[in-house]
Amino acid sequence: MRHFTSVRQLTDLEEAFAAAKYVKENPFADQELGKNKTALLVFFNNSLRTRLSTQKAALNLGMNVIVLDVNQGAWKLETERGVVMDGDKSEHLLEAIPVMGAMCDVIGVRSFARFESKEADYDEVIINQFIQYSGKPVFSMEAATRHPLQTFADMITIEEYKKTAKPKVVMTWAPHPKALPQAVPNSFAEGLTMTDYEFVICQPEGYELDPKFTEGAKIMYDQDEALKGADFVYAKNWSAYNDPNYGKVISYDRSWTVTSEKMALTNNAYFMHCLPVRRNMIVSDDVIESPQSLVIPEAANRIVSAQTILKEILKEL
Repeated sequence: MRHFTSVRQLTDLEEAFAAAKYVKENPFADQELGKNKTALLVFFNNSLRTRLSTQKAALNLGMNVIVLDVNQGAWKLETERGVVMDGDKSEHLLEAIPVMGAMCDVIGVRSFARFESKEADYDEVIINQFIQYSGKPVFSMEAATRHPLQTFADMITIEEYKKTAKPKVVMTWAPHPKALPQAVPNSFAEGLTMTDYEFVICQPEGYELDPKFTEGAKIMYDQDEALKGADFVYAKNWSAYNDPNYGKVISYDRSWTVTSEKMALTNNAYFMHCLPVRRNMIVSDDVIESPQSLVIPEAANRIVSAQTILKEILKEL
């Protein structure tokens, strides 16, 4: 594996889950792979779980780690070609990227959708510039349209907790006070449609995701009906994908909040969310604090997903 930007690169899920299980049971077994290698983790956006888990994963593999927060202490970066740089941005990403590449062996990049241009977001301009100009393996720590390390962790978690071979997994939209990217739901849909689980996406009208990610999922618009018999409930907000509302909030409907009454419709389902979560907007206190909440083990599996992917990248160096 040279670069990692999509969970669909895990072409053999059984093999991927076995590799993750080995990493989880033997976290320090492969330190020779990363010895004298440096991982540069570049953050254009805030992070808690991704920063900590990826750093820990790299350290477990014996790597040195450099964390660069682009918004704290670095020169302000211009990302557009052809711009007259007479404003507050002192350096262009096209010079910064090869410099970063000279300082490390592997680069992780976190850069959210900007909602300035749907085309630019869905062309993944930022992470693709790193792939093109760094000269080093690049992996996504969340890009504009996908969050593959999160999805791999989610899938590992479902595998660990499922009680039937083919559980019913429901990803439900939930309200949020601000516009959020589609990266997590896109990626989760992309991953779950690779499985033989019963996978349902439910959302209000107007919140349909890009069909290239959801093909194979059952799409529903009645949350109560969708939740019936669910074994896992993955709650997530996302902004509108379809034009002319791209990147906008078109509903604050609090009836979509995941509550104990909603969970009572399920098959005693586990609750999942990528975190951070707006309590009593996305999910009620009693649900996220219940014994059926997997948000903490799910977050802990972020180390496993990152380490499994980094291990595969290091094997190619």
